[in-house]
Amino acid sequence: MRKKEEPIRIAQIIGKWVGGGVEAVVMNYFRHLDHSKIQFDFICDDDSTNIPYEEIESLGGRVILIPPYQKVFKYQKELQKVLKEGNYKIIHSHINTLSVFPLYAAKKVGIPIRIAHSHSTTNKAEWKKNLLKAILKPFSKIFANEYFACTEHAGRWLFGDKTFNSGKVFVMNNAINLEKFFYNEEIRKYKRKEVGIKDTEYAIGHIGRFVAQKNHIFIIDIFKEIHEKDKNAILVLVGQGPLQNEIEEKVKELSLKDRVKFLGQRDDADELYQAFDCFLFPSLYEGLGMVAIEAQCAGLPCICSTDVPKIAKVTKNVEFISLQDSVDKWSEEILKYENNYTRTDCTDEVRKAGYDIKEEVKKLEKKYINYNGR
Repeated sequence: MRKKEEPIRIAQIIGKWVGGGVEAVVMNYFRHLDHSKIQFDFICDDDSTNIPYEEIESLGGRVILIPPYQKVFKYQKELQKVLKEGNYKIIHSHINTLSVFPLYAAKKVGIPIRIAHSHSTTNKAEWKKNLLKAILKPFSKIFANEYFACTEHAGRWLFGDKTFNSGKVFVMNNAINLEKFFYNEEIRKYKRKEVGIKDTEYAIGHIGRFVAQKNHIFIIDIFKEIHEKDKNAILVLVGQGPLQNEIEEKVKELSLKDRVKFLGQRDDADELYQAFDCFLFPSLYEGLGMVAIEAQCAGLPCICSTDVPKIAKVTKNVEFISLQDSVDKWSEEILKYENNYTRTDCTDEVRKAGYDIKEEVKKLEKKYINYNGR
C-alpha cells in the first residue's frame, strides 16, 4: 500500500500574536488551504496573547513559542533549534522590517526558501518606530530570497521600486471569506441588541488595536464634535492594546463615557460590521487596511484618512479625508450618511477587486508547491 504523502509544512513567523490584522490575514489563508497539501507551523513570541490554539490544532497546524527578538541571543538560539528540528524547506516571515532576524536564523540553518512579507508602511508621526524601520529596511533583502507584499505600495516601500518593477514581489491580497460579511438585516438586529445599540442610534464603528498607528486620540476628537452636533450618535471601539487606558481616560475627561463603547478583543467582527452604520478609519499609515475591505463588503460607508492606500477603495462607499483637515470636516462627512444612505450588499465588487479568499488561496498554494519542488 502506497504511503500517504505528508503535506508541505511551512514555518510562519508571526512575532507577537496580539489578535491584529496580520494574524487575521494569515489565519484566513490557513483556514482555506488544502491541508492535505499544505500545513502551517506558527512560530510566535512566548508573550503572545489571543493565539487560537484549538482552531490551529484542529486544522492540523502547530504553535511553537520562542523568546521575543528583543532577547537577541536567546531568540536566535531557540529559533535556529526550532527551524533545524522542523526540517523546513520554506519559511514565511510576516514581521516587516524585523524579518531580518528570523530570516538570518533561517539562512544559518540552510532553509532554501526564505520569504519576507511586507504588511505595512510608515508615517512621520511615529519617529521612534521609523528610526528602527529606517535602520532595518536596507537589510530587508539580505537574508530573504522571495518577496511578498499585501499591496504594491507596501511592496515598493520595503523592497524598493527596482525590485518591484522587476516583478520579483508577489502581491498576496489580504483576502477574506466574503460570505461571512454579506449584509444581513437579522444579524444586524440581534447584534445591536447584544452590544446595547438602540434602533434610533447612529453607530460609528472602528476596529483596530489601541496603538499610535490607528489614531484613537483623533477618533475621540472627531466623535466629540459629532456628539455636539448629534446626541443620537454612538461610538463603538473594538480591539485592545497598550494605549487603551489612555483613550478610556480621554473619553471620561470629555464626559463621553455613556456614548463610547469599548468592546475589547472580539472574534465576531463580521457580525459587528452589520451593527455599525458607518466605519471610521483615520490611520496614520496602513499597508492596506484590511478592516476597510471587510467594512465595504458589509455595505458600510467608510471614512478613511488619505494615509490609507487608495487601493483600499474597492466600492463607491469610501471617502478619504486628510488628517490635516479639521474635526468639523470629518464630523460633517460622517454625519451625512446618517439619514442619506441605503445599505446594500457589496460582496460582488469586493470579489472582482481580488479579495475572495477562495480564489486567492489557490494562488498561494501554487506558490508554496512550486517552491517545494525546487
